[in-house]
Amino acid sequence: MSTIRGYLKKHTEALVKDVGIEPACELTGKSKATLGRYYSDHDEHADRFMPIDAVAALEEAASYQHVTAALAELKGISLSFDGTRRNADDKGGVNADVIALSQRFAILMAEYQQSIEDGVITVNEAKRLLRETTQLQQVLIDMKLHLEDEAT
Repeated sequence: MSTIRGYLKKHTEALVKDVGIEPACELTGKSKATLGRYYSDHDEHADRFMPIDAVAALEEAASYQHVTAALAELKGISLSFDGTRRNADDKGGVNADVIALSQRFAILMAEYQQSIEDGVITVNEAKRLLRETTQLQQVLIDMKLHLEDEAT
């Protein structure tokens, strides 16, 4: 299976698992077996991918747009995602961003240290590291927006 296909299938699986298999079945109108085929790495399902309307429905319910982000990354595109969905617009400014950046980086380094202690980064450890790098990226995006606001 090509690297791109495998990458998309892994993100499709993450999307379904993020939403939950039962809710994913309800949202898409697809069976568990059908959803499983969309992210199966078996040769007989190599060319089978989730329809875009099903992806859109699941990403609306998910905590993160896994497939959309994967497609963007494959084309070298950066997306801005605000997963915090804060109730207030007050974000604290650049000083708060610097503190948040330091905290997030410390968390990432702690996760990394824990992950490499045995010399092997497992799938679950890689997922935790990915989650932390995504959070770190979000802090950088917030900081960039605050700096742009101050520059105008």
